[in-house]
Amino acid sequence: MAGASPAAGAPRPDAQGSEFRKDMGPWANFALGFTYLSPVVSTYTLFGTALADGGPPMIWAFVLAGAGQFLVALVFGEIVAQYPIAGGVYPWARRLWGKRWAWMTGWVYMWALLVTITSVAYGAGPYIAILFGFDPTVHTTVLCTVVLIVVAVLINYAGTRVLSWAAVIGFGAELIGALVVGIYLLSTHRHHNLGVLFDTYDTQGDGSYLPVFLGAAIIGFYQYYGFEACGDTAEEVAHPGKVIPKAMRRTIYVGGAAATFTCLTLLLSVVDYQAVISGEDADPVVKVLYDAMGETGARLVMAVVLISFLSCTVSLQAAAGRLIYSYGRDGMIVGHRFLRKFAHARAVPGYALLVSAVVPAAIAFGSLISTDALTKIVSFAILGIYAAFQMVVLAALRARLKGWRPAGEFTLGRWGLLVNAGALAYGIFAIVNICWARTPEVAWYDNYIVLLCGAVVFGAGLLYMFTTHHYGRSDAPAGVAIPAPEERAGREGPGSTG
Repeated sequence: MAGASPAAGAPRPDAQGSEFRKDMGPWANFALGFTYLSPVVSTYTLFGTALADGGPPMIWAFVLAGAGQFLVALVFGEIVAQYPIAGGVYPWARRLWGKRWAWMTGWVYMWALLVTITSVAYGAGPYIAILFGFDPTVHTTVLCTVVLIVVAVLINYAGTRVLSWAAVIGFGAELIGALVVGIYLLSTHRHHNLGVLFDTYDTQGDGSYLPVFLGAAIIGFYQYYGFEACGDTAEEVAHPGKVIPKAMRRTIYVGGAAATFTCLTLLLSVVDYQAVISGEDADPVVKVLYDAMGETGARLVMAVVLISFLSCTVSLQAAAGRLIYSYGRDGMIVGHRFLRKFAHARAVPGYALLVSAVVPAAIAFGSLISTDALTKIVSFAILGIYAAFQMVVLAALRARLKGWRPAGEFTLGRWGLLVNAGALAYGIFAIVNICWARTPEVAWYDNYIVLLCGAVVFGAGLLYMFTTHHYGRSDAPAGVAIPAPEERAGREGPGSTG
């Protein structure tokens, strides 16, 4: 109601009105999250690594990560239903906890998104090389990465309608890559039965299989994020309180099922597991496709897969651009006068999108100095995303314990506290597992590079925050989810129904 004073815990308007257009429909919003989550991209990128590390049982990582991230998606659904604001985790954390916590959440998530853009585009490099017939070296992979990033940002610059079409086209490519190719492989190139899903092929050596499985589980952890992108575009969707929580859950259901099916079909089509485990077969996905379809068929699949990689990069840039714009709109970062600028003709944040292309391209060139760059880039991307997620989950749990009652169109009711606690426990477990050093034979700084990069991002963020005090510039609502003491007393006093 216009002019009404919102009650504690109820949605409150920002000082600024939204400059976005509500050009994104429900299916386009789901497709955006789906192409960001991208079952084809995650599976094709890490299939060989996970199979070499953990053997065929690594597929169960999809179940483990899917169950945990589903809890996170439920918590996010409650939050976005109450606070449907562009930028996702940053404005959510701001309203649930306060300015400083939100600033650090947004800072971590921003860097994680920028690195994830690099990781996805980098993973496409070998497939681009095969499609166009040149040798996939480290240098050509980096160049292909940069080209893909540039193409993706040009699509984003075209506006929300084009972004929606790109997401829907990417969704179609994902289904072809997952279902059509998978069914073809099962029909014509299956070499194993389902029993192999319980056969470790001695990847654990003389020790326990659990540490080996947790190392290979990176494929599952990399799979299940992207659903939050549905909320990053909340100001571009009509009826976001209903549409976005449903799109987030649907992304987990459909994306997780498609990724698991894709992984299963590839597993049953690999002829020689020992060749992959020993390193003799360094790219089992490409070998399977060539053996099953021949050169022409394999290249056609590569073209479809490349569309999936491109649409995933586009979706990631859309999320990153809107987060950076949200930061700039609130005056929370250096250069905010440019980052808050908006291209009204196409309804996109132009400078923020530019940052979402330039920084990932620079990271790609920086990867030339590291060995096994893809795994390290992916690992840090996962660490940053999971850390930002858990900062929001923790903020929601704190607010809930202090009296917050979600008041949007989607709530978990009496299950909210239990789901929230479960989401936090899963996230902490995943973060510890991602950071765990598993290569003692390499230099210590290489072994702990993921943890070191995370520490640098957190440390630089704290230093920046407390030296510039940008976190205090905005008058956007902060900490509004927690009722004032007198309001809590009113709820809990005589006559309260609880």
